[in-house]
Amino acid sequence: MTADLKTDVNRRVAALFAAIDDYEEEKFIAEVDALAAGLPEGDADAIFHRGCARDSWGHSDLAVPMYARALELGGLTGENRRRAVIQMSSSLRNIGRVEDGLAHLLKEKETGGQDHLSDALDCTIALCLATLGREREGLSLVLVALAEHLPRYNRSMANYGRLLLED
Repeated sequence: MTADLKTDVNRRVAALFAAIDDYEEEKFIAEVDALAAGLPEGDADAIFHRGCARDSWGHSDLAVPMYARALELGGLTGENRRRAVIQMSSSLRNIGRVEDGLAHLLKEKETGGQDHLSDALDCTIALCLATLGREREGLSLVLVALAEHLPRYNRSMANYGRLLLED
């Protein structure tokens, strides 16, 4: 398999997701599955895309094992790997395995570095924290993440967010 094929499938799947609201559930999932079938059997990106399609229609229970398998295979890199961690963790929260989801997210936050998905990671951590009754900690995380995107009050909001964790 060439890298060009994987790049093409990833690009085409992204285009489908950009138009998800134009599809019925079954048709969308079938389209993603058809594109994923263009990759070799057992390809991590193919499994990841199949999980994403089901997750996007509220089937967290079906998506979690797909995300876990894609990550276990080790073939996911870059954005798809990080997205798999975030999305699997969110789905784990949705199916009542919040602690598992939070553990994956915190590990990713510690080891995954900073990129354009860092705020999504923090938001998903905040959702897990809120589900666990730790809303103040979650709000702190979201305020600090949001502060850098504000047109003004960046420093103040970041400080207020951090102060929420002080007694």
